Amino acid sequence: MALSIFIFIVSCALLFYSGNFLVGAIMRMARFLGWREFVVAFFAMAFAGSIPNLFVGINSAIYKIPQLSFGDVVGGNVIDLTLAVALAVLVAKGLTAETKIIQRSSIFTIAVAILPLLLILDGNLGRGDGILLISIFFFYIFWLFSKEERFKKVYGDNEQEAVKEFRVFIKDLGKTILSLILLLAAAVGIVESASSLAVSLNLSLPLIGILIVGFGNALPEIYFAVASARKGQLQMILGNLMGAVIVSATLVLGIVALICPIEITNFSPFAIARIFLIISALFFLFFVRTGRKITRKEALFLLGIYLVFVACEILIR
Repeated sequence: MALSIFIFIVSCALLFYSGNFLVGAIMRMARFLGWREFVVAFFAMAFAGSIPNLFVGINSAIYKIPQLSFGDVVGGNVIDLTLAVALAVLVAKGLTAETKIIQRSSIFTIAVAILPLLLILDGNLGRGDGILLISIFFFYIFWLFSKEERFKKVYGDNEQEAVKEFRVFIKDLGKTILSLILLLAAAVGIVESASSLAVSLNLSLPLIGILIVGFGNALPEIYFAVASARKGQLQMILGNLMGAVIVSATLVLGIVALICPIEITNFSPFAIARIFLIISALFFLFFVRTGRKITRKEALFLLGIYLVFVACEILIR
């Protein structure tokens, strides 16, 4: 048991540091390509931050325990919509959401966050559901990149700076490959140790996925949201967190379902997480669309939702 705990902690730490390493590299690569800040965060940053979820999902599907991935995604989305948003807003002393793309994306985000919960009501998230989720992901990407004004931005770099950035781009490409290898190793460690801990502590895999793995995989998003708040990059915060929810709820779960359909005969381990995900999603949407901003008081409310969620998961099982 002690070895499993050690492997789990080391794997989560590796996910955190390699995830941030990857996020930073992809952010610079996206800037070289000339994308807007919101799109950089939504597409590149969130996609990179969801790679740990993807690797955990693929490995859990290979080991025939895809329920771990479902718990990971549900728990991670609760964290993204409550804890991560709350910490970023408190650091930034408020978070504006005035642009049309953010307002429209917020509706899409909440819809896809709840969709997997509806699809699995029959006890199975099959390959057909997986294809649907992946199709929805690519539909959003197509919509986002269908008009240049939604993603293009001129940064005003001169030719000398562009050459310098190209060299950085090549360097970051190498960092990205290295980070992906480290993330894969960390994902294997998490699946193995989580399985062992679930048996040793007499806990279900869904509970481990919801509380521990979900939090561990959400750390890159939390870190980036707080770091962006400190630097005043407020649009990147929502882009990152909305993207993290969309990528994990559609692409990640879709790929996992294609590899190994997710069958859940006992919904009790997921009952609390499902309820709190719906509550978190609705309040997040309400706060974003009323006044087009999230205030510090609303952030404290979201933080309270997360603390109650953790308490319920621990006490009611």
